[in-house]
Amino acid sequence: MKALLYLLFVLCTITSVFSQSGINRFLTPSDTLHTPRRNALVITEASVIGLSLVGLNQLWYADYEKSKLHTLNDNDEWLQMDKFGHVFSSYQVGRAGAELLHWSGVCKKDQLLYGATLGFGFLTVVEVFDGYSKEWGFSWGDMISNAAGTGLYVGQELLWKEQRITLKYSFHQTKYASQRPEKLGEGLLEEILKDYNGQTYWLSANVHSFFKNEKIPKWLNVAFGYGAEGMLTGNSETEDLSFLNQDRKRQYYLSLDVDLTRIKTNSHFLRSVFSIFNVIKVPFPTLEFNDKNGLKFHAIYF
Repeated sequence: MKALLYLLFVLCTITSVFSQSGINRFLTPSDTLHTPRRNALVITEASVIGLSLVGLNQLWYADYEKSKLHTLNDNDEWLQMDKFGHVFSSYQVGRAGAELLHWSGVCKKDQLLYGATLGFGFLTVVEVFDGYSKEWGFSWGDMISNAAGTGLYVGQELLWKEQRITLKYSFHQTKYASQRPEKLGEGLLEEILKDYNGQTYWLSANVHSFFKNEKIPKWLNVAFGYGAEGMLTGNSETEDLSFLNQDRKRQYYLSLDVDLTRIKTNSHFLRSVFSIFNVIKVPFPTLEFNDKNGLKFHAIYF
């Protein structure tokens, strides 16, 4: 509680300083098309995406043998945790793209057409890179997952003109990464990206948006999560005898959550901070069901 109060104090102090320097005004979305903002945004996004793809090609693919474009069916690997990762990434990058165009005063149609599809477009290029690498392959399962993430964002905007259901992520360290650090990561930062055993993906639904009851806090969400555990390899069939008999299991979760973007504040700086951190599921007491041990209660689940 002290840490939380200290954090809030620091945020309020920073907000006050930034507001005085004009940052709060800068972060305020434009009511009409702000051409300089839009142009700067397009140039920045194109530069960042271009450099990211060049860097990815050099750092990730350069050490592996090239091949003709080929496909790979990896839909049965990692108990589909990697597919949920694609849905999440496509959704969140698309959400960021749409919100940035909204900040530039771009019309709603163009926000969805050019912003919300940003994640799908970027991940499609990455998938093509995979297709030309002998080590991997172009995965139609990944493409369907990318489309699902973009569709979740666009569909809600067309249906409700708001995001009533958001995709979120949480992570906790597991014992499995140390058993195979070259595959599952070594150290917290690598494990967050690579260790599927510690990842959970959430569909977080805003209660007030569906029931419109003023007694329900506007920030209160109910979250449904999916995770998996006991995985040292992509699937249970492996030629390496040291990885046989893995205790693989699917995990399903029910918990509460907070939609940070619905916390009322007049500070556009805080709104921006809340929007960034809203990708993370807030730790709460959680009920777990898995296909090995049945029901399990977590006092606090990350």
